[in-house]
Amino acid sequence: MCLFIEGASTGIDPHSLHEQLAGMIKPYYIPVGKEEAFFTAAYKQQLSVLLKGPTGVGKSRFVEHMAQQLGRPLITVACHEDLTAADLVGRYILKGNETVWQDGPLTQAVKQGAICYLDEVVEARSDTVVVLHPLTDHRRELNIERLGECLKAPPEFMVVLSYNPGYQTLLKDLKASTRQRMVAMDFDFPPAQVEKRILEEIYDIGPELTDKLVRLAAVMRRLDAPGLSEVASTRALVATGKLVREGMSPRDAGVAAMASALSDDPEVIQGLTGLIEEYLGD
Repeated sequence: MCLFIEGASTGIDPHSLHEQLAGMIKPYYIPVGKEEAFFTAAYKQQLSVLLKGPTGVGKSRFVEHMAQQLGRPLITVACHEDLTAADLVGRYILKGNETVWQDGPLTQAVKQGAICYLDEVVEARSDTVVVLHPLTDHRRELNIERLGECLKAPPEFMVVLSYNPGYQTLLKDLKASTRQRMVAMDFDFPPAQVEKRILEEIYDIGPELTDKLVRLAAVMRRLDAPGLSEVASTRALVATGKLVREGMSPRDAGVAAMASALSDDPEVIQGLTGLIEEYLGD
């Protein structure tokens, strides 16, 4: 079960959450290496996990897959620069004529024994991320200062962070004090054969187009051009295939999902369009 939260608490009933979890279809995920065993070991040993890798390579899908595999609810927080500690922990709100406390997603996750996934964590302010420290070391505690309470996390609770090192700067990086509380997993674009299986088995993209897309992606991922900070991800290939399925030509779909989506530089777009036409047809 994934609750998509952008800096706001949900008030979800934990009993309802588990009922929904039991009825959900398991996310389809194709392992690339030993990532499932690694994540399971970290979960059993109550270790927090840091997932690193380019955007669109399946980090979030992997977390959803593992939450289902482990039978735990998943609460996801989309991090951004305005995310505060109160957004994660909770705050007092006005309800009718009275002021009541509302748990934030992190507090909900602790109480429910859920997996709390902070996506693109480096986008959050460093003083916000610090609230995780007591939860991600031997203490496994969440201090709710406004209530004067300290919650002890159950064994089932887990913290997972992710970010894209390609966007890392001196101003946007995890503190060493946060990193050393984690065990890290590196994600990259899947091997060609795995990527073909993903496109065909999960997204029902035909084998002919799949083969062309995977070969095109391999070329684009070797490019090193100014104005091109990202390359064609598996997600971009999926988007191209979906547009083709709706009647767009492969060329136009590729330009929309890859060339125009990846850059605003006219010269870069023109160069990418040339590659797309070469592999997908003009």
